[in-house]
Amino acid sequence: MNSTAHRIRWAATAAVVVFLLTAPLTERFEGRRIGSKKFTESVVLGEIVAALARDAGAPVLHARELGGTRVLFEALLSGEVDVYPEYTGTIIQEILGADASIDLKTMGALLGERGIGLSAPLGFHNGYGISMRKERAEELGIRTLSELASHPDLALGFSAEFMDREDGWPALRDAYGLPQHDVAGMDHDVAYRQLQSGSIDALDVYTTDADIQYYDLRVLEDDRAHFPRYDAVLLYRAELEDTEPDMLRSILRLEGTMNEARMMELNAQARLLRQPEAVVAAGFLQSSLGLIGDSSTKEPGLPARVWRRTLEHLQLVRLSFVLAVLVGLPLGILAARSAGAGAVILGAVGVVQTIPALALLVLLIEPVASLGLKSIGTGSVAAIAALFLYSLLPIVRNASDGLKSLPGDLIESADALGLPRGARLWQIELPLAARPILAGLKTALVQNIGFATLGALIGAGGYGQPILTGIRLDDYGLILEGALPAAGLALVAQGAFSLVDRIAIPRGLRTQ
Repeated sequence: MNSTAHRIRWAATAAVVVFLLTAPLTERFEGRRIGSKKFTESVVLGEIVAALARDAGAPVLHARELGGTRVLFEALLSGEVDVYPEYTGTIIQEILGADASIDLKTMGALLGERGIGLSAPLGFHNGYGISMRKERAEELGIRTLSELASHPDLALGFSAEFMDREDGWPALRDAYGLPQHDVAGMDHDVAYRQLQSGSIDALDVYTTDADIQYYDLRVLEDDRAHFPRYDAVLLYRAELEDTEPDMLRSILRLEGTMNEARMMELNAQARLLRQPEAVVAAGFLQSSLGLIGDSSTKEPGLPARVWRRTLEHLQLVRLSFVLAVLVGLPLGILAARSAGAGAVILGAVGVVQTIPALALLVLLIEPVASLGLKSIGTGSVAAIAALFLYSLLPIVRNASDGLKSLPGDLIESADALGLPRGARLWQIELPLAARPILAGLKTALVQNIGFATLGALIGAGGYGQPILTGIRLDDYGLILEGALPAAGLALVAQGAFSLVDRIAIPRGLRTQ
């Protein structure tokens, strides 16, 4: 009877594992993808480009808010996105690493060598600037960047990308001899709120940001001309010229149609008036190009949005967690049985936990794409791989510690009975170590659910998408739309493990 029940239990477990690994939760989109970065202007431009592509009859998905330049350009090179809006200064400094004096023709030739096409400028310049609250700037008498050098105690908060850019903080500091040491990297949208609260004194801005007027900021004069021009352009995969000529021609109608004032107006509609970016895009295209789109299309209701995000989140969590269990438990067993192997295994999975999440996601995009796997967007293999790696430590460590903590006389008794090593593992050691092992699995799953929100940085969807959008738009309702379901899913996971405890842990150990 016990043998039959044991077989049934393992057959059921195997069936659940197969289902979790293979059952589709979301449909893979087959069509062209337009990318955009994680700030309002890029999202608006992405919606405009997507609408122009659809006008040519192309099936298009807007993969929005995909982190920074490195994420988008890697996605463009790998074919995970086909078009995205960029700026000439960023192309020169961050992508090509070229001399700031090169012209568009040279820039296009260099990009063409990598299979990337370059549009003509869209008509507006959106450069970097350093801003302060007008009241604070007047108080200190600061109007230019050079005058910052006289105030070493100022606290500065810059976006993470600006902290590392070729023309970012290190170069700006050297160009102006700035003495400030209280300089922090942070999310760009969070920095605006920190500036408003007085926690920082200055931040980097894009010169067409609607937030400059909203927060009544002063953009300090770049009196040494440190920042290059940032003319908006489109980067696209050169193969579109042959595979999607109609779509490309339609998209390139955007060239020369915008100016700084109009772009700032569009940003304000989306950022300050909270109009959906698709509606803002439709209004611009109708007034500028006479393109009549369906600007009255409404977003799905809250229940539909939460359900869609739940399926996307589960797509990330279930695959990465099941793979972590299948790999982590054997590694934990090996670590418990061999001190040398244990040191190497626990050291390796421990190091993975120290890698910043965004860095790991970016590092995985190119190798995943080179294997022909999906690295950007819903169901991203890069996001699943990152979550898998992050889930290993608690599983491996708890399995190893649980097996090491078993009483030595119990193992000796099993050996005296002549039990084979495999039988001893499955029938004695694992059942007795079930509590710490399950605790490790529960910790890994709850962490996985939380970390999965970061997958939105490479377009993997899930609960992280409304959180990112809410931060960008300063909309606490959207932030909670992602945060509360994520917390609820974590609670469900903990409750499920309480049920698993009753099934997997022998009754005697539960009573004890």
